[in-house]
Amino acid sequence: MKKKEKIKVENFRYFREKHKEIAEAYDHFGQLLHEKGGPLDEKTRWLIKIAVSAASQYDFALHTHIEKALAAGCTPEEIEHAILLVAPTVGFPKAMGALMVFREKD
Repeated sequence: MKKKEKIKVENFRYFREKHKEIAEAYDHFGQLLHEKGGPLDEKTRWLIKIAVSAASQYDFALHTHIEKALAAGCTPEEIEHAILLVAPTVGFPKAMGALMVFREKD
């Protein structure tokens, strides 16, 4: 794990320990949106989250969403496609940055 990622993980852990009730409420909110927010299937929801993280250039979330998408049955090809679809809307550099995060996972 890179130093920057380690700091983010430690910060997240700190928040969860120091503000447990808030963290749990936020988790519950996210879970409800993910599972009951609409008709999209699980794979599609994770691919959308990957695209949003890529467009936002939030590498920490992108990495997490990639892992969860793989666990939900998304193929590496589907994940790469979701990342590439970001380019025309938010720019080639953002898509390439996200692709680099995706390729670093191996």
